Amino acid sequence: MDILFTNIKELLQTRSASEVKVKGKSMGELPHIKNAFLRIRGENILDFGLMTDLILHQTDAVVDVTGKIILPSWCDSHSHVVYAGDRSQEFVDRLNGLSYQEIAANGGGILNSAETLQNTSETALYAQSVQRVKELIKLGTGALEIKSGYGLSTESELKMLRVIKTIGEKLPLKVKATFLGAHAIPKKYKTDKTVYIDLIINTMLPEIHHQKLADFIDVFCEKGYFSLEDTEQILEAATRYGLVPKIHVNQFNAFGGVGLGVRYKALTVDHLEVLNDDDLDVLKNSDTMPVALPGCSFFLGIPYTPGRKLIDAGLPLAIASDMNPGSAPSGNMNFIVSLACIKMKMTPEEAINAATLNGAYAMDISEHYGSICKGKKANLIITKNMSSYRQIPYLYGNTPIYKVMLHGKFVD
Repeated sequence: MDILFTNIKELLQTRSASEVKVKGKSMGELPHIKNAFLRIRGENILDFGLMTDLILHQTDAVVDVTGKIILPSWCDSHSHVVYAGDRSQEFVDRLNGLSYQEIAANGGGILNSAETLQNTSETALYAQSVQRVKELIKLGTGALEIKSGYGLSTESELKMLRVIKTIGEKLPLKVKATFLGAHAIPKKYKTDKTVYIDLIINTMLPEIHHQKLADFIDVFCEKGYFSLEDTEQILEAATRYGLVPKIHVNQFNAFGGVGLGVRYKALTVDHLEVLNDDDLDVLKNSDTMPVALPGCSFFLGIPYTPGRKLIDAGLPLAIASDMNPGSAPSGNMNFIVSLACIKMKMTPEEAINAATLNGAYAMDISEHYGSICKGKKANLIITKNMSSYRQIPYLYGNTPIYKVMLHGKFVD
C-alpha cells in the first residue's frame, strides 16, 4: 500500500543510509525538513522532501498532518519487559528506608522476580508481557530489546526466551532477544557460584543456540553479582555460539567492566552511572555504544549517567528505558527523553538522537531503523499538533503521540 503524508510541520531525523550512529558534537545535530512530505510504499520509506518539491503520483491514501511532527519511532535498546507479577511491595520498602542492595540481600530484587516467574506458566507469562509491550507500542516504541534473566534456571530462562520470540512474531514492532542468565546468583547456588556459571556455559548456552532463541549475551558485571573473571568466562563461551555481548556495567561500582566489554567487542555497555576517566579512554577507541538508563536513576534515586561528560568527550550515547519490575517499572520512552534532558543535561536534539538512531545502533538494526531514510522501515511517530519538536521533552509526563506507524501500517 502507498501512503503519502503531506504538510508535515517538521520531518525529523532525515539522514543518509551511511549514518548508522552519531557521536560527540554531531549528537547535537538533528537534520529535519519543515513543511515536508513523506511517501511510504509497503513497509518502507520511498521518498521525502519539501512540499514545494512534491510531484503527485497515484497513491492509495493521502494523510494531511498539518501542524504535526513526524519522527522515527523510539528504539529502546535495553528492557526487561518479560516478567511475572510485580515488586510494588519493594517500592514501599524503599520508601521506608531500605536500599536496593539491602532488599536484594534480604531475598528480594531479582531473586524475588525469579521465584515468581518460575511458578508462572509460559502462557500466563506471555499474556502479562505482551500486554506491556502493546502499551509501549502506543507510546511510540517501534523496536525493543528484551532480556531474559528472571528465570535463573535452564527451564525458566528458555521459557522467557520463547516468550520473547513469540512477542516478536506476533506484534508489529522489531524485537531483539538477549540472554541474561547471569543476572543474579540463584539461592541454591549461593555458596558455590561456579556451579551456576558452569550451568550457564555448558547447559543453557548450547540449548539457546540450538533453538536460536537469542541475539545477544548479557552479564550483570557488578560487585555482589558477577566479577570480571566470571563475566569474561561467560562472554568467552557465548562468543563461541555467535552471541554478541551487551553488558550491565558500572551501575554502582567502576572496576574495569567497561574495558572488559570493549575487549570482547561488546555492542553496548549499559548503565554507567559510575564512570571514570579510564572508562572514557577505552570507549574512545572502540565501536561500543554507551547506553544510559535514566528511568532507573529516577526510580532508585541513584546518580544519573554523566551523559554530558560522555558526549563532550566525543563519544556516542544511547538512552533506553530499562523497563523492569524492580528498578524501572516504566517503558515510556517519551519520559526517558525528558529525563535525559532534565537530569542528564542533554539537549532535545541529543536526546532524540540517543533514542532513535543510536538506540537502533545499540540493537544492531540501524541499517533499517532509527532514521528517516529512503529504503528504511516505515516505523514512525506522528505527534499531536506541536510548535516544535522541543516540546517532546519539554512537556514531560504528557504523551505527544497522535498516531504510530510500524512497518508501514498504522497501529490500532
